[in-house]
Amino acid sequence: MLLRRFPVLYRLRIGQLRLLRHFKNLNLSLTYAKHRVTHTLPYSCKKHQSLLRRKLGTSDPILQENKITNLRLSVACMDGILIPPGETFSFWKLVGKTTSAKGYIEGLLLSQGGVKRGVGGGICQLGNLLFWMALHTPLHVVERHHHSFDPFPDDHRVLPFGSGASVFYNYVDLRIYNPTKTTFQFRLWLTDEHLKGSVHSDELLPYAYHMEERNHRFLEKDGKQYRENEIWRKVIDKRSGNTALEEQMLHNFSEVKYDVFSTI
Repeated sequence: MLLRRFPVLYRLRIGQLRLLRHFKNLNLSLTYAKHRVTHTLPYSCKKHQSLLRRKLGTSDPILQENKITNLRLSVACMDGILIPPGETFSFWKLVGKTTSAKGYIEGLLLSQGGVKRGVGGGICQLGNLLFWMALHTPLHVVERHHHSFDPFPDDHRVLPFGSGASVFYNYVDLRIYNPTKTTFQFRLWLTDEHLKGSVHSDELLPYAYHMEERNHRFLEKDGKQYRENEIWRKVIDKRSGNTALEEQMLHNFSEVKYDVFSTI
């Protein structure tokens, strides 16, 4: 609350957190994925796409067009990235700071409990796509953040609520570690209507991964409305078709910023 009332304190806090992450990044025990190739690894693990334009409350549609520009720049930084065994994929290690000097423009940002404008806004959509695809592999998501509030009612939402990944330079990162002996690769591109992606491997995986939402509900608490759900994963043996493992991946509990009863 104090940081919201005093913008100078908020900016100082951001600077402090960014500096702290910079020092943490000097950890020599971590090897970050950095090599990109133009060819695609032979085995497809998961494909997904998300609409570039959706109705987002009363937000300016121009900001969604700006988001597409920002996504193109970010995608160009990581399309084809390889994640070999023992290496860690870091969103911000690849994208770097989103500045106007690099061509980034104003888009939508979710910050301090509200919707704002900011240079580089909108690229959380890329984080969402990467996170969802990673959940369909044996890769380990070692850092993932999600907004503490739900800003907009569902409109053409394909994925379950709460399955996204927030990113904010550089301390709110998406990091994915490869604990296997298999090399993985993200391919990413944009069409006129969609952000698209696929994850590939250099050898055939013995398991398939299925995600499902459970126990979704809206509720009221202390005069505020909230949304809650769980996201579970089934690991399925491809040869037998049997479920080898069933595990809860996410539990989401977020304040809702719109009138729930007018949307359900």
